[in-house]
Amino acid sequence: MRVAVAQVAASTEPADNLELVRQWVRRAADAAAGLVVFPEATMASFARRSTEVAEPLDGEFAGGVRTVAAEAGITVVVGLFTPGAAAGDRPRARNTTLVVGPHGEATYDKIHLFDAWGFEESRHVEAGSTPVVTDAGGVRLGLATCYDVRFPELFKHLARQGAQVIVVPASWANGPGKAAQWQALCVARALDSTCFVVGAGQADPASVGVQVESAAPTGVGHSLVVGPLGDVLARAGEAPELLVADLDISGLDAARDRLPVLANSRFGLVPPTG
Repeated sequence: MRVAVAQVAASTEPADNLELVRQWVRRAADAAAGLVVFPEATMASFARRSTEVAEPLDGEFAGGVRTVAAEAGITVVVGLFTPGAAAGDRPRARNTTLVVGPHGEATYDKIHLFDAWGFEESRHVEAGSTPVVTDAGGVRLGLATCYDVRFPELFKHLARQGAQVIVVPASWANGPGKAAQWQALCVARALDSTCFVVGAGQADPASVGVQVESAAPTGVGHSLVVGPLGDVLARAGEAPELLVADLDISGLDAARDRLPVLANSRFGLVPPTG
C-alpha cells in the first residue's frame, strides 16, 4: 500500500484550507498513493477557536473533501471540527477525523483532549469515547488524533481490533523538545501495537512566515511513517511537504511473530464508555 502524508500549514479559513486539500490530494494521486493523510485541524488552524468553524458532516467542508476524494479515486484522511454538546452556556465542537474514499466512510472523535502544556482543549471540545477501525482498500485502518499518541492503551486496543495501519493526524504544540517527543512517541506506539503508524503533523507555521503568539498547538512539522518494528520509513522536516512511503502489509504477520507483544501481554484493555 502506498501512503502519502500531506504535511500542510493550515490557515484559519476553511474555504482556503479546502482548496489546500484539493491541491495536495491531486499531488498524492499523481504519486500513485492509495491513501493520503492530512493533519488534525486541517479545516482551520488552532489559532482560531474550533467552535467558530465547526460544521456537520453534511456541511461544505466535509462535502468538499468527499468530492475531492471521489475525483482522485483515493482514500483521504482529514482533521476537521463538527458540532458538539454545549457545556452549560459554553459551546463546544468535536475534534473529528474523517476518512472518505472509494471503500466507504468513517469518522473518529478524538478521545484524549489536549489539556497540557498550558492549553485546555476540553474548554471548547467535547471528547469522543469510541475507538474506530475501518477499511481502506483491504487494509484495516485504526484512527487516532494528536494527543492520543501519548496513550499506548488506545493503540494496543486498535491493534487487537484488527488495525494494521494506525493514522495519527496531529497539530503538535511547539516548545523545547516537543518535536523530538512527537517522533519518539510515534515510534513507540508502532512498537507497542506492531502496526504501521502514519503520523501526519501540521507544518510549523513559521516555515511559511506565520508567527503564532498564543499557546495554541499549531504544528511543528516532522511528520513520519513508522514500520511495526520501529523503523522510520519516511520523515519530513518543518515545512510543508508531501511524504510518500510504501507499506508492506504482507510482512505484518512476520513482524508480529518476531515481536509478539500483543500475544504476550498479560493486561486486558477496556475502551472508554463515555
